[in-house]
Amino acid sequence: MVVSLGMLTVFYLIVIGILYTTRRKAATKSFSEYAVGGRAYGPWFVAMSYVNSWWPGSTFIAFFGMAAGAGIFGFYGLAYSTLGVGLMYFLATRAWRWGAAYDLQSQPDLLGKRFDSHAVRVISSVVGVIAVFPWVVLGMQALGELFHVASGGTWSIAVSLVVGIAVIVIRQIWTVNMGMRGLIMTDMFQGVVAYGLSTLIGVIMLTGMGNSPISLSKLATIPEQFLRIPGDGGSYGPLYWFALIFTGVIGALCWPMSFQRIYTASSVRAVKASTTRTMLISGVFYTVLMLVGMAAVTVPEVAADPQGGWFTLLDQFGGTWLTGLAVVTVFAAAMGHIDGSVQVSGLQIANDIVQRPGKPLSDRQLTYIAKGSMAGFMLLATVVAFTTFNMTRLQLLAQISYQLVVQISVPLFLGIFWRGGNKYGAAAGMVFGSLVASIMTFFFPDDIPALGSLTGGIVGLAVNLVVYLVVYAVMGQGEEERERVAQFFEVAQHPTRRLGAAVAEPVLVASGADELRDEDSEL
Repeated sequence: MVVSLGMLTVFYLIVIGILYTTRRKAATKSFSEYAVGGRAYGPWFVAMSYVNSWWPGSTFIAFFGMAAGAGIFGFYGLAYSTLGVGLMYFLATRAWRWGAAYDLQSQPDLLGKRFDSHAVRVISSVVGVIAVFPWVVLGMQALGELFHVASGGTWSIAVSLVVGIAVIVIRQIWTVNMGMRGLIMTDMFQGVVAYGLSTLIGVIMLTGMGNSPISLSKLATIPEQFLRIPGDGGSYGPLYWFALIFTGVIGALCWPMSFQRIYTASSVRAVKASTTRTMLISGVFYTVLMLVGMAAVTVPEVAADPQGGWFTLLDQFGGTWLTGLAVVTVFAAAMGHIDGSVQVSGLQIANDIVQRPGKPLSDRQLTYIAKGSMAGFMLLATVVAFTTFNMTRLQLLAQISYQLVVQISVPLFLGIFWRGGNKYGAAAGMVFGSLVASIMTFFFPDDIPALGSLTGGIVGLAVNLVVYLVVYAVMGQGEEERERVAQFFEVAQHPTRRLGAAVAEPVLVASGADELRDEDSEL
């Protein structure tokens, strides 16, 4: 107990030290600086920030438990994550140039600009914030489990939950005050600990060194049922695997945290380079974690409690000290994910929901509203985390949130790559798609047997797409709208200077040394 809690304390103090160091170096107090760190970060910082916002602490619990309890099924996370992150590469040029030219701060900001609609901006922002909320609640509750392990089981779950929430709430004081710059810098440290250290430990265990309870050779002894994917026999239909992967791939860039990382990058090249680094970090980390989980299916203590398997294995391997490291790695991942979720939710509430067209708020006002929104978001999440801790169906909210957030993908992807569509179809598609996805997921939280095990999100997505296209076919675009969209796409055809928050119009660089700024500049 003393060792684990001591290691957590040291890690926490280092994070706070990094935050204070970052605050002294903050150059300005503009909202652009607060929201996207001044668009100043190179590929490694963007990549680690993206990884930190993608893999929460529950990866070591829920996903590890999936590999340890269901075998190769756990690898589905690797498939959709790799493909989903790869999409960022193709979005990078247009998304970054529009962001820099129009000083966009968020994903809804881009959608509002693309469709010239405040309603589209608000709807996409509300969908994103609602989708993120259950994950913050689950992250808080996972911290309760974590402190229960760190205390050696001497603290009750209730006490551990209080401690876990208190620790993460205190951490948010700096997240709220410092914005994106502090988040990016701590993401680098937290990511190295969470994903780098856990990968190293996993590789050592897989070699069978020392007293490792597992090794790669154990994979050859795994029973056959652990090598089957859902749909290959059993209760799931043939489309279940496709539905999981497809939803994950298109959802990867729909999460507000993911898309905002594009705007923190210093250039198009930085975004593209960060994509390859994100795929590398995620691929190595997750592959090793799943191999460790699958090799552990033969360990009786892990088979009895797959979701606690990461802690069980490291305790068997190295006793108290490695148990402490296991706790720290999960804590680092959980903290990074919650930080990113709270930060982007507060920004979207201020920038995309509260701010009204024709009445722009000052940087100071936006920053104050964002900070207040983050504090309110955390307060509400804290209350829900306490009141629903023993509510087994809470996981359903997380499932609905995932099926919900992919509804942003229709106006997002079609809006970026196609000049067709209009604001009425974009808004109506998201509304109807979200309603259908939520209702279907409520009644069929896992899959819909009558549809070959498709999920509610896929059905909602189909409705969303049909509404988008039908409304466009019926209403079309006026001449003025076609001209506006053509100019919007023209901006993305040329290298673009990064603009300050006070500049509202794009600057296209025709020639000269600055011409390639968005291609070449990196931190």
